[in-house]
Amino acid sequence: MLRGTSVSLRIQPATKERLERLARATNRSKAYHVEAAIENYLALNEWQMKEIEKGLKEAEKGQLTPHEDILAHWEAKVADSLD
Repeated sequence: MLRGTSVSLRIQPATKERLERLARATNRSKAYHVEAAIENYLALNEWQMKEIEKGLKEAEKGQLTPHEDILAHWEAKVADSLD
C-alpha cells in the first residue's frame, strides 16, 4: 500500500460535521472522502484549463464559430425541449 503525505487545512465546523456524517454513512474514512473530493476538483479544473487553452489556440488560428450559428443551435435545442 502506498503511503500518502499529510496535508493540514482549516474547514468550517459545518463542513467538518458533513464530512463526518458522510464518512460514517459510507463506512469510509474522512481522509478517503477528502482525497476523493480533491482528486475530483483537480480533474475538473485541469480539464477546464486544457479546454480553455485549446479554445484560445483555435481562436488565434481564426477557428471561430459565428455568434449567429451558436444562437441558432441553442434556439433549436430549446425548441426541441419544449416539444
